[in-house]
Amino acid sequence: MEACCTTRQQSAILQVEGITCPSCASQVEKALATVDGVQSAVVDLAHKQATVIYDAEKTHPDTLASVVSDAGYPSHILTGDGHRQHLVIIGGGSAAFSAALKANELGATVTLINDGLPIGGTCVNVGCVPSKTLIRAAEAHYRANHHHFQGIEGTSRVTDFKSIIQQKTELVENLRQAKYTDVVSDLPNFRYITGTGKFISSDTVEVNGERVKADKVLIATGAAPSIPPIPGLETCNYLTNETAFELNELPESLIVLGGRYVALELAQMFARLGTKVTVLQRSSRILPSETADLTDELTRYLQDEGIQVVTGATLTHAQSSNGLITITARVNHEETTFAASHLLVATGRRPNTTGLGLENAGVDLDENGFLKVDDTLRTTVSHIYGAGDVIGGYQFVYTAAYEGALAAENALTGANRRQDYTALPWVIFTDPQVAGVGLDEKQAKEQGMEADVAVLPLSYVPRSLAARDTRGFIKLIRDKHTDQLIGARILASEGGELLMEVALAIKFGITVTQLISTFHPYLTLSEGIKLAAITFGKDVNKLSCCAS
Repeated sequence: MEACCTTRQQSAILQVEGITCPSCASQVEKALATVDGVQSAVVDLAHKQATVIYDAEKTHPDTLASVVSDAGYPSHILTGDGHRQHLVIIGGGSAAFSAALKANELGATVTLINDGLPIGGTCVNVGCVPSKTLIRAAEAHYRANHHHFQGIEGTSRVTDFKSIIQQKTELVENLRQAKYTDVVSDLPNFRYITGTGKFISSDTVEVNGERVKADKVLIATGAAPSIPPIPGLETCNYLTNETAFELNELPESLIVLGGRYVALELAQMFARLGTKVTVLQRSSRILPSETADLTDELTRYLQDEGIQVVTGATLTHAQSSNGLITITARVNHEETTFAASHLLVATGRRPNTTGLGLENAGVDLDENGFLKVDDTLRTTVSHIYGAGDVIGGYQFVYTAAYEGALAAENALTGANRRQDYTALPWVIFTDPQVAGVGLDEKQAKEQGMEADVAVLPLSYVPRSLAARDTRGFIKLIRDKHTDQLIGARILASEGGELLMEVALAIKFGITVTQLISTFHPYLTLSEGIKLAAITFGKDVNKLSCCAS
């Protein structure tokens, strides 16, 4: 997949002398903006460079340098005169593709080198897309057999698990084609190479015996399942998220190692389809970074569906024999054995940095093996950037896409914009869903904030009562002094759909009082946000159905 064409849009980098402060940088940008054909001009004060995107039919890099020099800042061309900056991207997932599209917008030449997972990376192939469609399939089956309406009898059977998997595969293939392959197939000055990229030096990457020289490089190689060092585990034919979605037969029984979002989503999915599931979690609670009120309630709901949840389990040995996988663990200071036909390992993620030749480029890793990057996503080498799961932090497809575009912009324009994760929403797709944004009460206290907390059980939300599903609650956290929302935690069916109202309120400083005064349609789940906000100052038991 390779395409090239000519375009009037060009980029030039100027070395600018004598700029010592933001005011100087602003004067250079204003001088460049006066030139006919200049589309953007950004000055990198730290490196004394100006990156200019311009129309080659209207101006020339020599003119740009002359204008800056006339403004009192001697300047010369580093790259320009028709030379496009060349961004080499190693990786093929969300961060890589977002970066490729942004770089193309900025007039750069892009070479994308991808190995490992098919084009599209984790999310579309072995993560978000396959897991969420299979979770919905499991929910459809479960709901047909478990509802709370009288006078209605429903039944459902899993008659062909292989067909469920095939439908998932078709969706994955269609989205991979439509959202990745087709998106870049006609990009100008773009090249896609299938192969393993390895740094030969800080500006040269070798792939398939070819050496590709770059002006800037982005590492966006993602992450893979982290396998714990349990004696005997290597002899077991265990599953991960990269293989569990390819099964053609439904497991009779399944042990899940881990108690965070991947482990819980897949545990419930398989359990609802008919697999006997045991979850083994090392910490004292599932989702240990969340507060106990949330995790205790979710644990109870999972157990009500027949899932065995064992916490405080120290895994000591694994073995496979006679068609069964056996896990030995210490639970409450006693040795306990668990056995199942299948084993799923969901104990975290490790960065894909092995074999990249980072030592040849001088790129440093942190103590956990992730790329070290600053707030602008620059690594320890000034022209090499990192984005997505390989840098750790938030490992979501939407944060990876954000980071990829930001890294490309910073690399090619010198904008040095910093990451901003204010009001970042997240969802765990169990049922009920776990959804959050901003701080919880514990985090607020750790940051020295005086916070108020309002908790509204869904049994007080008319929509939940009408749907006969009152599992969970809505928790809002506000700054006691400013009345502004600073966080929310939601445990509810489709709880993720409630997040954006709270996220926008946090991002734009909307107060609880303003939120309460906003119309919320009756018998929508979103009305629960207003009701929860009202309970900061009123007793929910004394509110009418049309509370205000």
